[in-house]
Order: sequence, then C-alpha cells, then structure tokens
Amino acid sequence: MSNYQEGYLCRCCGKYHTELPMSYGSPVPDYCYDVPSEEQEHRIKMNEDLCIIDDEYFFIRGCIEIPVIDGEGPFIWDVWVSLSKGNFDKTNEFLEVEGREQQLEPMFGWLSTSIPCYPETINLKTMVHTRSVGVRPYIELEPTEHPLAIEQREGITIERIKQIAEELCDEAEQ
Repeated sequence: MSNYQEGYLCRCCGKYHTELPMSYGSPVPDYCYDVPSEEQEHRIKMNEDLCIIDDEYFFIRGCIEIPVIDGEGPFIWDVWVSLSKGNFDKTNEFLEVEGREQQLEPMFGWLSTSIPCYPETINLKTMVHTRSVGVRPYIELEPTEHPLAIEQREGITIERIKQIAEELCDEAEQ
C-alpha cells in the first residue's frame, strides 16, 4: 500500500492519520470465498498474481489506476479479473518474457473483486493490459456510467480518497 504524505482527521475513528492510503487491494478473487475452507487447498491453486479455481476458472491480479485531480497519484485498487483459459494460458506463457507488453494484445476479462465504497463491481467488463515483467497489468474498465468507471476516466480528488479511507477505516484502531 502506498501512501500520500497529507494527513487527515478520520471521522470514522476520530484519530489523526499522518498518511493517506493511496492503494487498497484484495488478497484473492471474491469467488474464492464461495469455496468452503475445508476444500480450498484442493480446489484453489494460486500465487500472488494468478489463481485457478477447480481447473475451470482463471484469474489474474491487476491494478485499476485512478488519476488524482488535485494531488499526486494515481490512486490504485489492486483487483482480480477473470480471463478465458486461452488468455490465461497466454499470460502464463509470457509471464517472464521481456517486452511482453509489446507482444500481448489487451485481453477481455470480468472484474472479480467486490470493491467497497461503490455499487457492486463484480462482473464489470474490463480490458487487461499487460505491462513489463514485474509490473501488474493495468485494468481498464468498460467506459460505463458506473461510478468506478467514471472515476477511472475523470479522476478523483484528495477529498474523495479521504472519504474512501474513512469508509475502510479499521475499527480495531478505535
């Protein structure tokens, strides 16, 4: 998680936080939560960037980057996107290939992370843009009227980022 140096007084917990979080993420695709815990070891194969459920559903981790209008950015949602088996296999084939970003066309995927602070985001249409080795893919949302898609196109303010931080504030800090 990266942070912005501007602090803020959190309306959620009442404390002053010295840095504003500039990224949030999800450790697994939301569909992993549908697999009973006692079955996860046998049904889910994953590392930090790729996930397969039941040898049938394929996911890649990437970044929805949102420009920050009145500050340094971007603000980032670290998310999971489903891919077809063919595109997942192609991604695996080029995993460590230098210059892969020039060789792979953008791939269609379905957003597979429910992002808080927005209306439901599961199954928003996306395009996955491969970047250089060591950099997670850029996730481009279909240009709809969904608030997350609008923010990706038009940017957000530091005040909006503070609102997100307050909504996601860890109540254990209170």
